[in-house]
Amino acid sequence: MTDLASLAREQELRFLLVSFTDLFGTQRAKLVPASAIAAMAEGGAGFAGFAAWLDLSPADGDVMAIPDPASLMRLPWQGDVGWVAAELTLNGEPMAQCPRRLLRRQQLRAAELGYQLRSGVEAEFFLLQSDGTAIADPADTQEKPCYDQLALMRRYPLIAELLSGMEQLGWGPYQADHEDANGQFELNWTYADALTTADRHAFFKVMVKSLAEAQGLRASFMPKPFSQLTGNGCHTHLSLWDGAGRNAFHDPGGELGLSAVAYHFLGGLIAHAPALCCLTNPTVNSYRRLAAPPTTSGATWSPAGVSYTGNNRTHMVRIPDDQRLELRLPDGSAHPYLLQAAVLAAGLDGVQRRLDPGPRHDNDNAAEPLAAASCAPLPASLGEALEAFAADAVLREALGEEFCRAYERLRRRQWNAHRSEVTDWERRTGLDG
Repeated sequence: MTDLASLAREQELRFLLVSFTDLFGTQRAKLVPASAIAAMAEGGAGFAGFAAWLDLSPADGDVMAIPDPASLMRLPWQGDVGWVAAELTLNGEPMAQCPRRLLRRQQLRAAELGYQLRSGVEAEFFLLQSDGTAIADPADTQEKPCYDQLALMRRYPLIAELLSGMEQLGWGPYQADHEDANGQFELNWTYADALTTADRHAFFKVMVKSLAEAQGLRASFMPKPFSQLTGNGCHTHLSLWDGAGRNAFHDPGGELGLSAVAYHFLGGLIAHAPALCCLTNPTVNSYRRLAAPPTTSGATWSPAGVSYTGNNRTHMVRIPDDQRLELRLPDGSAHPYLLQAAVLAAGLDGVQRRLDPGPRHDNDNAAEPLAAASCAPLPASLGEALEAFAADAVLREALGEEFCRAYERLRRRQWNAHRSEVTDWERRTGLDG
């Protein structure tokens, strides 16, 4: 592999952003001159871990972020700067809390079984006024704004720059559209191995926010910024591939063209869905999106229970064709690396234990919901998701107890802070009670 300093010289980079994604999904970075990157590539960039969302104290030593040269991407909007994903060590030892390393560990588990996860994400976002109080386009008012051509083209300068940037980076972007909510957009790029997808997902958020800010806008991936509008999902497409480069999910003789391996993987997603929510729907606001009442467009496009279906967008897992599964559970706040790691861990458990996902349901689960006996509910709050995560011993063992304890402590602190808040709604409805 070419070293990072050589890559920087080849690409004529002046600076590199050595970046890691903390447990809450926030990008942390140091800007390093290319002249200093050789030493940084070996020893890492130092960070005070307590200053980020890591389960550390000010007494802990420096967290060292070791950059991975294979992840290097030139900023399309700032051509002399490169972005490189890093993995964390503490006191010379790999950190169990490092989300990117956690994903690579799950990839190794999959490789031991003879598989590689390939995935793609649909990262939806809102374009807002700079103060975040309302959508940016006052003319974007249709009751059903999905695929609105005029609203899409009013944002042409930004959308075109995003698509061009992804083309420069070699991601294979293939479409962009206005989504179901006023002010909401989605861009799609070609699926890849899970680590590549996670790196691109992390960088995509940086790119969208940076280019939006340059145009006086604010981009938000928040799951449910407006109660009356459809929330931001992050639908995730999944397939396992074997060592010969064949899609192990595809079987022309299987139900809906899928193999037994695909259904066992699906069984793992079904079995661990409540605990997965803690990672795929990780914020207090995430539970405004799940099982939400209908929006102005008439649909929420988010699941309310643990179920799967064929080509039907009202269940937690959709089987859109004979190649893949689409997990519709994750939202815009999902951590790029923890999303992939958790889904892979759950699916591999299903494969190893040959779990049965149960019967497929083809009803309109929004208009005619399944009975509770046929469709277990998803957690109704972050608190419930945390309890499910705490109780899922199999998933915790796969992810590693040290990581799970760290993540859970920080999320419980966030949940408790939310519970202590008195909202405007409570004051409006209760002051004169």
